[in-house]
Amino acid sequence: MMKSKLTTLLLCIFLGYLGIHRFYLGKWFTGILYLCTGGFAFVGVIIDLILIITGAMRDVDGRDLI
Repeated sequence: MMKSKLTTLLLCIFLGYLGIHRFYLGKWFTGILYLCTGGFAFVGVIIDLILIITGAMRDVDGRDLI
């Protein structure tokens, strides 16, 4: 199923330090890492925000976000 870019962006903004946006995209391993490390001390969250905004973030199957 196609994942929403807006939903991913909002999850990353508000719950990125918990990795919820990663779980939403089906990326369980990095979701757990974000959960345990606070989103790699927010550095990973900032990188993910940039990737989502630029359209470079994909779901676990490699599909673009809509």
